[in-house]
Amino acid sequence: MRIILIGQAAFAERVLDGLRARRHEVLALYCPPDTGDRSDPVKARALALGIPVRQHRTLKGAEVQSEFATLAADLAVLAYVTQIVPPNVFERPRLGSICFHPSLLPRYRGGSAINWQIIRGETETGVSVFWVDPGIDTGPIVVQKTATIRPHDTAGSLYYDTLFPLGVQAVLEAVDLIAAGEAPRLPQDESRATYDPLCRDAHVAIDWSHPVTAIYNLIRGSDPQPGAYTLWHGEKLRLYDAALVPGGQLRPGIIEQIAADGWVIGARDGGVRVKRVRAGEKKVDAAVFAADKGITAGAALGS
Repeated sequence: MRIILIGQAAFAERVLDGLRARRHEVLALYCPPDTGDRSDPVKARALALGIPVRQHRTLKGAEVQSEFATLAADLAVLAYVTQIVPPNVFERPRLGSICFHPSLLPRYRGGSAINWQIIRGETETGVSVFWVDPGIDTGPIVVQKTATIRPHDTAGSLYYDTLFPLGVQAVLEAVDLIAAGEAPRLPQDESRATYDPLCRDAHVAIDWSHPVTAIYNLIRGSDPQPGAYTLWHGEKLRLYDAALVPGGQLRPGIIEQIAADGWVIGARDGGVRVKRVRAGEKKVDAAVFAADKGITAGAALGS
Protein backbone atom coordinates (compact mmCIF):
# COMPACT_ATOMS: atom_id res chain seq x y z
CA MET A 1 0.00 0.00 0.00
CA ARG A 2 0.92 3.66 -0.41
CA ILE A 3 1.19 5.01 3.14
CA ILE A 4 1.74 8.39 4.76
CA LEU A 5 3.31 8.11 8.22
CA ILE A 6 2.53 10.76 10.84
CA GLY A 7 4.46 10.48 14.10
CA GLN A 8 7.64 11.02 16.01
CA ALA A 9 10.32 9.49 18.19
CA ALA A 10 11.46 5.88 18.40
CA PHE A 11 7.91 4.51 18.23
CA ALA A 12 7.30 5.96 14.77
CA GLU A 13 10.79 4.86 13.71
CA ARG A 14 9.96 1.25 14.60
CA VAL A 15 6.65 1.49 12.74
CA LEU A 16 8.47 2.92 9.72
CA ASP A 17 10.90 0.01 9.66
CA GLY A 18 8.00 -2.44 10.03
CA LEU A 19 6.10 -0.91 7.12
CA ARG A 20 9.20 -1.07 4.94
CA ALA A 21 9.82 -4.69 5.92
CA ARG A 22 6.28 -5.46 4.70
CA ARG A 23 7.12 -3.77 1.40
CA HIS A 24 4.68 -0.91 1.78
CA GLU A 25 5.61 2.33 0.06
CA VAL A 26 6.01 5.10 2.63
CA LEU A 27 5.32 8.24 0.62
CA ALA A 28 6.23 10.81 3.25
CA LEU A 29 6.82 11.31 6.96
CA TYR A 30 5.08 14.10 8.85
CA CYS A 31 6.67 14.96 12.19
CA PRO A 32 6.78 18.11 14.38
CA PRO A 33 9.43 20.79 13.78
CA ASP A 34 12.81 20.20 15.41
CA THR A 35 13.41 21.45 18.94
CA GLY A 36 16.87 21.69 20.42
CA ASP A 37 19.97 20.12 18.91
CA ARG A 38 18.85 16.47 18.71
CA SER A 39 17.21 15.17 15.56
CA ASP A 40 14.07 13.08 15.91
CA PRO A 41 15.07 9.43 15.28
CA VAL A 42 12.19 8.81 12.87
CA LYS A 43 13.17 11.90 10.90
CA ALA A 44 16.78 10.73 10.69
CA ARG A 45 15.66 7.27 9.63
CA ALA A 46 13.31 8.60 6.94
CA LEU A 47 15.98 10.88 5.49
CA ALA A 48 18.47 8.01 5.40
CA LEU A 49 15.92 5.99 3.42
CA GLY A 50 15.22 8.83 1.00
CA ILE A 51 11.67 9.36 2.29
CA PRO A 52 10.45 12.99 2.14
CA VAL A 53 10.09 14.60 5.58
CA ARG A 54 7.59 17.38 6.15
CA GLN A 55 7.57 19.36 9.37
CA HIS A 56 4.66 21.76 9.80
CA ARG A 57 3.93 23.66 13.00
CA THR A 58 0.29 22.74 12.43
CA LEU A 59 -1.41 20.14 10.27
CA LYS A 60 -4.53 22.29 9.95
CA GLY A 61 -3.30 24.47 7.08
CA ALA A 62 -4.36 24.32 3.44
CA GLU A 63 -0.78 23.43 2.49
CA VAL A 64 -0.97 20.09 4.32
CA GLN A 65 -4.33 19.28 2.76
CA SER A 66 -2.88 20.01 -0.69
CA GLU A 67 0.16 17.82 0.00
CA PHE A 68 -2.03 14.91 1.09
CA ALA A 69 -4.13 15.26 -2.07
CA THR A 70 -1.00 15.21 -4.22
CA LEU A 71 0.43 12.15 -2.47
CA ALA A 72 -2.70 10.11 -3.26
CA ALA A 73 -2.08 7.65 -0.42
CA ASP A 74 -4.07 4.55 0.35
CA LEU A 75 -3.71 4.98 4.11
CA ALA A 76 -2.29 7.31 6.75
CA VAL A 77 -0.79 5.77 9.89
CA LEU A 78 -0.67 7.93 13.03
CA ALA A 79 2.11 6.54 15.23
CA TYR A 80 2.71 8.57 18.40
CA VAL A 81 1.10 11.83 17.26
CA THR A 82 0.95 14.98 19.40
CA GLN A 83 -0.33 17.35 16.72
CA ILE A 84 -4.04 17.65 15.88
CA VAL A 85 -4.86 16.01 12.55
CA PRO A 86 -8.03 17.59 11.11
CA PRO A 87 -10.69 15.76 9.08
CA ASN A 88 -9.68 17.35 5.79
CA VAL A 89 -6.31 15.64 6.27
CA PHE A 90 -7.11 12.27 7.89
CA GLU A 91 -9.99 11.63 5.47
CA ARG A 92 -7.84 12.31 2.38
CA PRO A 93 -6.18 8.86 1.95
CA ARG A 94 -8.29 6.40 -0.05
CA LEU A 95 -8.88 4.10 2.94
CA GLY A 96 -8.72 6.76 5.65
CA SER A 97 -6.36 6.84 8.62
CA ILE A 98 -5.58 4.69 11.66
CA CYS A 99 -4.13 5.76 15.01
CA PHE A 100 -2.33 4.12 17.96
CA HIS A 101 -3.53 4.75 21.53
CA PRO A 102 -1.99 3.37 24.78
CA SER A 103 -5.13 2.10 26.52
CA LEU A 104 -8.00 -0.30 26.02
CA LEU A 105 -10.43 2.12 24.41
CA PRO A 106 -13.01 3.39 25.10
CA ARG A 107 -11.49 3.72 28.57
CA TYR A 108 -8.80 6.33 29.18
CA ARG A 109 -9.20 8.49 26.14
CA GLY A 110 -6.95 11.54 26.04
CA GLY A 111 -3.28 12.43 25.80
CA SER A 112 -2.20 11.23 29.27
CA ALA A 113 -3.76 7.77 29.26
CA ILE A 114 -0.67 6.04 30.62
CA ASN A 115 -0.36 8.42 33.58
CA TRP A 116 -4.00 8.15 34.62
CA GLN A 117 -4.15 4.36 34.44
CA ILE A 118 -1.34 4.07 36.98
CA ILE A 119 -2.55 6.97 39.14
CA ARG A 120 -5.93 5.25 39.44
CA GLY A 121 -4.37 1.94 40.44
CA GLU A 122 -5.26 -0.07 37.33
CA THR A 123 -3.59 -3.46 36.98
CA GLU A 124 -4.65 -4.19 33.39
CA THR A 125 -3.92 -2.06 30.36
CA GLY A 126 -3.37 -2.51 26.67
CA VAL A 127 -3.15 -0.80 23.30
CA SER A 128 -5.72 0.08 20.67
CA VAL A 129 -5.47 0.89 16.99
CA PHE A 130 -8.55 2.66 15.70
CA TRP A 131 -9.93 4.30 12.59
CA VAL A 132 -9.58 8.06 12.99
CA ASP A 133 -12.81 10.07 13.13
CA PRO A 134 -13.56 13.67 14.23
CA GLY A 135 -13.75 12.74 17.94
CA ILE A 136 -10.91 12.33 20.43
CA ASP A 137 -9.93 8.64 20.39
CA THR A 138 -13.52 7.70 19.46
CA GLY A 139 -13.15 5.88 16.15
CA PRO A 140 -13.97 2.21 15.46
CA ILE A 141 -11.39 -0.31 16.68
CA VAL A 142 -9.17 -2.28 14.32
CA VAL A 143 -6.92 -4.10 16.82
CA GLN A 144 -6.62 -4.30 20.60
CA LYS A 145 -4.09 -6.12 22.77
CA THR A 146 -4.09 -6.44 26.56
CA ALA A 147 -1.17 -6.20 28.99
CA THR A 148 -0.45 -6.11 32.71
CA ILE A 149 0.57 -3.09 34.76
CA ARG A 150 3.21 -4.35 37.17
CA PRO A 151 3.08 -3.14 40.80
CA HIS A 152 6.37 -1.25 40.38
CA ASP A 153 5.66 0.24 36.94
CA THR A 154 6.06 3.96 36.39
CA ALA A 155 4.55 5.79 33.43
CA GLY A 156 7.96 5.54 31.80
CA SER A 157 8.57 1.84 32.40
CA LEU A 158 5.03 0.88 31.39
CA TYR A 159 5.45 2.67 28.08
CA TYR A 160 8.96 1.57 27.18
CA ASP A 161 8.86 -2.00 28.54
CA THR A 162 5.30 -2.94 27.59
CA LEU A 163 3.16 -0.56 25.55
CA PHE A 164 5.85 0.53 23.11
CA PRO A 165 6.64 -2.93 21.68
CA LEU A 166 3.03 -4.08 21.97
CA GLY A 167 1.84 -0.92 20.21
CA VAL A 168 4.24 -1.31 17.29
CA GLN A 169 3.04 -4.90 16.91
CA ALA A 170 -0.60 -3.79 16.98
CA VAL A 171 -0.10 -1.02 14.40
CA LEU A 172 1.63 -3.36 11.96
CA GLU A 173 -1.03 -6.02 12.52
CA ALA A 174 -3.72 -3.44 11.74
CA VAL A 175 -1.94 -2.46 8.52
CA ASP A 176 -1.73 -6.14 7.55
CA LEU A 177 -5.47 -6.54 8.06
CA ILE A 178 -6.23 -3.43 6.01
CA ALA A 179 -3.93 -4.55 3.19
CA ALA A 180 -5.73 -7.90 3.12
CA GLY A 181 -9.15 -6.23 3.11
CA GLU A 182 -10.00 -7.88 6.43
CA ALA A 183 -9.81 -4.97 8.88
CA PRO A 184 -12.82 -4.67 11.21
CA ARG A 185 -14.53 -1.45 12.28
CA LEU A 186 -15.71 -2.31 15.78
CA PRO A 187 -17.70 0.57 17.33
CA GLN A 188 -16.56 1.71 20.76
CA ASP A 189 -19.03 1.23 23.59
CA GLU A 190 -19.78 4.80 24.66
CA SER A 191 -21.34 3.59 27.91
CA ARG A 192 -17.84 2.53 29.04
CA ALA A 193 -15.99 5.59 27.74
CA THR A 194 -13.82 7.75 29.98
CA TYR A 195 -11.78 10.81 29.14
CA ASP A 196 -9.04 12.50 31.16
CA PRO A 197 -7.21 15.80 30.69
CA LEU A 198 -3.50 16.10 30.12
CA CYS A 199 -1.75 15.21 33.39
CA ARG A 200 -0.22 18.44 34.65
CA ASP A 201 0.88 20.09 37.89
CA ALA A 202 -2.72 20.80 38.87
CA HIS A 203 -3.25 17.04 39.21
CA VAL A 204 -0.04 15.83 40.89
CA ALA A 205 0.30 17.71 44.19
CA ILE A 206 0.77 15.14 46.98
CA ASP A 207 -1.61 15.20 49.96
CA TRP A 208 0.19 13.26 52.67
CA SER A 209 -3.08 12.60 54.52
CA HIS A 210 -4.22 10.31 51.70
CA PRO A 211 -3.76 6.51 51.85
CA VAL A 212 -0.21 5.44 51.08
CA THR A 213 -1.28 3.38 48.05
CA ALA A 214 -2.89 6.45 46.45
CA ILE A 215 0.27 8.50 47.04
CA TYR A 216 2.48 5.73 45.68
CA ASN A 217 0.34 5.41 42.55
CA LEU A 218 0.42 9.19 42.06
CA ILE A 219 4.21 9.30 42.27
CA ARG A 220 4.81 6.42 39.87
CA GLY A 221 2.03 7.50 37.52
CA SER A 222 3.69 10.92 37.22
CA ASP A 223 7.21 9.53 36.74
CA PRO A 224 8.98 10.86 34.67
CA GLN A 225 6.50 13.61 33.72
CA PRO A 226 5.15 15.84 35.11
CA GLY A 227 6.59 14.57 38.42
CA ALA A 228 4.40 14.37 41.53
CA TYR A 229 5.44 17.03 43.99
CA THR A 230 5.32 18.11 47.59
CA LEU A 231 6.47 21.42 49.05
CA TRP A 232 9.74 22.02 50.84
CA HIS A 233 10.03 25.55 52.26
CA GLY A 234 7.47 26.70 49.71
CA GLU A 235 9.35 25.19 46.76
CA LYS A 236 8.04 22.33 44.61
CA LEU A 237 10.02 19.18 45.27
CA ARG A 238 9.30 16.38 42.79
CA LEU A 239 9.66 12.75 43.84
CA TYR A 240 10.84 9.81 41.69
CA ASP A 241 11.78 6.13 41.83
CA ALA A 242 9.31 5.32 44.58
CA ALA A 243 8.76 2.06 46.43
CA LEU A 244 5.90 1.18 48.75
CA VAL A 245 6.68 0.81 52.47
CA PRO A 246 3.59 -0.89 53.93
CA GLY A 247 2.47 -0.71 57.54
CA GLY A 248 4.31 0.79 60.47
CA GLN A 249 3.66 3.82 62.66
CA LEU A 250 4.78 6.50 60.22
CA ARG A 251 3.74 10.12 60.38
CA PRO A 252 2.15 11.58 57.22
CA GLY A 253 4.48 13.96 55.39
CA ILE A 254 7.40 13.36 57.74
CA ILE A 255 10.77 12.16 56.43
CA GLU A 256 11.19 9.26 58.82
CA GLN A 257 14.48 7.96 57.43
CA ILE A 258 17.29 9.22 55.22
CA ALA A 259 19.66 6.59 53.84
CA ALA A 260 21.80 5.95 50.78
CA ASP A 261 18.82 4.29 49.05
CA GLY A 262 16.53 7.27 49.61
CA TRP A 263 14.03 8.78 52.01
CA VAL A 264 11.17 7.02 53.74
CA ILE A 265 8.26 9.46 53.97
CA GLY A 266 5.24 8.66 56.09
CA ALA A 267 1.64 8.54 54.89
CA ARG A 268 -1.59 7.03 56.11
CA ASP A 269 -1.16 3.24 56.60
CA GLY A 270 2.51 3.19 55.62
CA GLY A 271 5.08 5.16 53.70
CA VAL A 272 6.97 5.54 50.45
CA ARG A 273 10.66 5.33 49.80
CA VAL A 274 11.86 7.77 47.14
CA LYS A 275 15.33 7.45 45.66
CA ARG A 276 15.53 10.64 43.62
CA VAL A 277 14.09 14.15 43.84
CA ARG A 278 14.08 17.29 41.73
CA ALA A 279 13.76 20.89 42.85
CA GLY A 280 15.29 22.48 39.76
CA GLU A 281 16.16 21.17 36.32
CA LYS A 282 17.94 17.94 37.27
CA LYS A 283 17.01 14.89 39.31
CA VAL A 284 19.43 14.04 42.11
CA ASP A 285 19.74 11.28 44.68
CA ALA A 286 17.48 12.06 47.60
CA ALA A 287 20.31 11.44 50.07
CA VAL A 288 22.57 13.91 48.23
CA PHE A 289 19.79 16.51 48.17
CA ALA A 290 19.25 16.07 51.92
CA ALA A 291 22.94 16.53 52.62
CA ASP A 292 23.15 19.63 50.42
CA LYS A 293 20.08 21.24 52.02
CA GLY A 294 20.75 20.15 55.59
CA ILE A 295 17.59 18.04 55.72
CA THR A 296 17.47 15.49 58.55
CA ALA A 297 15.09 12.76 59.65
CA GLY A 298 11.98 14.23 61.21
CA ALA A 299 11.67 17.05 58.68
CA ALA A 300 8.14 17.81 57.50
CA LEU A 301 7.12 18.10 53.85
CA GLY A 302 4.09 19.81 52.42
CA SER A 303 4.61 23.47 53.24
